[in-house]
Amino acid sequence: MSAQKDSAAAALDCSWRNLCVIGGTTALLAVALVPAEVVIGFLPGVEDKVARTVTVIDWFTLFQNHAFLALRNLGLLNMVGVVLLIPTMLAIYSVLKRDGEAYAALGTILFFVGITIYLAGSRAFPMLFLSHQYASTTTEAQRSMLIMAGQVMLVQGKSRAGILLIEFACLVISLVMLRGKVFSKATGWAGVLGNSLMNAAGDSFHASARCRHGGCSRWRAFDHDLVLSNR
Repeated sequence: MSAQKDSAAAALDCSWRNLCVIGGTTALLAVALVPAEVVIGFLPGVEDKVARTVTVIDWFTLFQNHAFLALRNLGLLNMVGVVLLIPTMLAIYSVLKRDGEAYAALGTILFFVGITIYLAGSRAFPMLFLSHQYASTTTEAQRSMLIMAGQVMLVQGKSRAGILLIEFACLVISLVMLRGKVFSKATGWAGVLGNSLMNAAGDSFHASARCRHGGCSRWRAFDHDLVLSNR
């Protein structure tokens, strides 16, 4: 019986180690999306097209002519990034649970709740669907209804509830790092200070047109998860 327990424990440890490798890999992929976002922003004509998306009809036109760019402006890369960070957060929890399982679990749960709210509130794909409907409709009454639906989508998409939960979750995880022995104090403080600074920067950028188009929220989600690769 003891041998079976030892074998099961070893298999469990091996699975957690594999998860850490996967989490580290997805963290690097998520971080790589940040320069990709910057590069896309500097491509010829992108900034001009972004500046022209003022009204709902502008958004529908952008979706019809440049669907990827429209999805990117409404946070497509952000969504890909937070999905990539799911195994990263699980990997961080797997090593932090030895130091403070309760708070590590709390931070992880809040992170997943934040991601759920963020993805559920995304307006990228609903706007894509509405743009297709707008392009195929033939009556002005239907178009007016679709425009109103698009306006509602854009307003609802400005909610930061999911991002705020993700930020708080990252702060909790960083504090657990400070108290524990797995990560260095420097790594823990980097998470605390980095998350705080990115939160302040996010609040500032949120008032700008760029942040309305989904271009800066990913920085707040990524700053903390770099710690896995610094372990």
